[in-house]
Amino acid sequence: MSNEAKGSAGVPPAVAWASRPRFGEVTIRNRGRLPHWEKEGATYFITFRLGDSLPKSVLEQIESERRAIVTTANQLHRELSPEERTTIQRLSTPIIEQFLDTGAGACHLSHPWIADEVANALRHFDGKRYLLFAWCVMPNHVHVLVRLFPTQNLAAVVHSWKSFSAKRANAILGAQGSFWQREYHDHLVRDEAEFERAVRYVAENPIKANLKGWGWVWVRGRDARATAAGDGGATRIA
Repeated sequence: MSNEAKGSAGVPPAVAWASRPRFGEVTIRNRGRLPHWEKEGATYFITFRLGDSLPKSVLEQIESERRAIVTTANQLHRELSPEERTTIQRLSTPIIEQFLDTGAGACHLSHPWIADEVANALRHFDGKRYLLFAWCVMPNHVHVLVRLFPTQNLAAVVHSWKSFSAKRANAILGAQGSFWQREYHDHLVRDEAEFERAVRYVAENPIKANLKGWGWVWVRGRDARATAAGDGGATRIA
């Protein structure tokens, strides 16, 4: 689980898996909080969100409970157990989803021009630095399913998306300062079944949030609306 700073975007239950990756050469990055599982050329489910998408009280509650679990493991000089990782994910996911999908904050991504800028940022290096499989720009957060090409760094890729889109969004809004939350969540996708669940989650997110005719959702090689309905398709709708 990734944390660039205090708090976390949480991982949707459709792709939330707590056990350690069991394939390939996995690098473990640890910034003193929760471990990051990384593998060169791997596929990730990534979530990042707007700076005002969660109240400070919610972030503090989640961080406090997570810190208690991590502190205990550190004091015992051991890694988090699968059960502890499951607990960490479950204690935050319902709270995070409730606020995100009910439209917490100013929801600047509901502005068509801003949503377009975020989509453009995602697509800019598609096929060059990474391969996009699915993405969805929601009113206050973004989901991306992506495979990084060899030598590409996950943190650098996410930073490029956020930096470019933040500058363009602030220009549109006539605003300054932080646009995105500093942290993002990344989940290493480990098998085909997990991949398909992630695709479906991305495609269905606008429907579950009651966003009618939402245009900023895309699944490679499929119509995202048809995917959400359980049918196959072949056209992009974003």
